Amino acid sequence: MRTRRILLFMLTMILLMSGCSPAEKSRPFARLQVTESMQLDFATQFSVDYYEGGYKMLSLADGSRFFVVPEGAKLPEGADQVAVPLYQPVKNIYLAATSAMCLFDSLGRLDAISLSGTKADGWYIPNARAAMNDGRILFAGKFNTPDYELITATQCPLAIESTMIGHASDIKEQLEQLDIAVLVDQSSNEPHPLGRSEWIKFYGALLNEEEKADQIFRTQVGYLNSVKESTPSGKTAAFFYVSSSGRIIARKSGDYVSRMIALAGGKYIFENLGDSTARMSTVPLEPEFFYSEARNADILIYNATIADEISSISQMVEKCPLLADFKAVKSGNVWCTSKNMYQETTGLGQMIRSLHEIFSDIPADVSKLPFFYRLK
Repeated sequence: MRTRRILLFMLTMILLMSGCSPAEKSRPFARLQVTESMQLDFATQFSVDYYEGGYKMLSLADGSRFFVVPEGAKLPEGADQVAVPLYQPVKNIYLAATSAMCLFDSLGRLDAISLSGTKADGWYIPNARAAMNDGRILFAGKFNTPDYELITATQCPLAIESTMIGHASDIKEQLEQLDIAVLVDQSSNEPHPLGRSEWIKFYGALLNEEEKADQIFRTQVGYLNSVKESTPSGKTAAFFYVSSSGRIIARKSGDYVSRMIALAGGKYIFENLGDSTARMSTVPLEPEFFYSEARNADILIYNATIADEISSISQMVEKCPLLADFKAVKSGNVWCTSKNMYQETTGLGQMIRSLHEIFSDIPADVSKLPFFYRLK
C-alpha cells in the first residue's frame, strides 16, 4: 500500500511539473505539434505558428491569440481554451482598422470584407471605395458606434479594430457577447516603419495568402534596400499642417513618419517634440513656436492626409502668413502629401524611397513620386 501511495505521489508531481492534467494530455489540441513559425524581418507585434493539419495560431503582442481552423477541419478539443477560434474561409469581416484595408486590397481579398467602419468617401483606396459604392462592402458604423443589427445580420465572425478600441472597451465587450471575435490590429505600435507593412503577412496567414503576402512585402524591402546604403543628405524637414484654428499640427519626434525621414537620409527638424509615451502621434503648436524652431528647415512637407490638399505654396502661406519667411518657402522646396498616404500601409518602403528622392539634390522625375508632390 505504501509503495502504491509513493507511486501515485510521484505521478502527481510529474503531472504538476509538466503543467498538464491527464485530461489535458489527452486533448487533441495538446497533442498538435508546431511544424514551423513565420519568419519576420521587422514586425514585433505579432507571430504566426503553423501546426500539423493546417492549423495556425495567430498571436498578438497584447496577449490575445486566434486559432485558425482550416476549411472542413474540426476544432481540436481544448483549442478554444487557449485561443479564439476562427474558421476558414474567414469572410464577412467588419473592418474598423483603416490601416488594414490596403493590405486586404493588395492581397486581392476585399471579398473577405463585408462591413467597413469608414464611409465610401473616406477611402482613398480606389478598390475599397468602388466596393462600397457598388454595395459589396457596407458601412456598419464607426469603431465607437457600430451598427450591431447590421453586423449580426451579415453573420460577421470577426471585427478587426485599431488600437483606438481601447478607448471604447464596452464596444469590444458587446461585440464579443454577440459571438464576434475582436482582433485589435497593433501595426501602429511597430517600432520600424516596415514593421507596419509586414502585417500583410499576418492577414496573409488569416486568408491562406502567405506566398502572395511575402512577395508584396519583399517588394517594399527592396525599396528600402535601394536607399539604405546612400550617404545621408543631412537635410532637415518639418512635417505638419495648419488647422482651421490656425495652429500648426506637427508629427511628434520618434514616430514612424520621422523614422521614415531618417531612413530616407533626412533629419526631422524636431528632436524632442511630444510625449514619447503618449498615444497621440501629432502635437499642436502655436505658429510662433513653429517659426522659431522650424524656420530654417531645408524642406517643408505639408500633411494633406487630414487637411485639405493644396496645389501651391501661396495657398499654404495664406493659412499661416509666418510661413512666408521660411527657408524652404524661399527656395521653393515645399512638398505635399497625397490624401492616401496614411491608408497605404502596404507602401511604406516606397514612401521611404520617395522621401529619399525629395532629399536628393537632383530628385528623379518628381512628377511621378508616389505619395508626394511638389508645391508650385
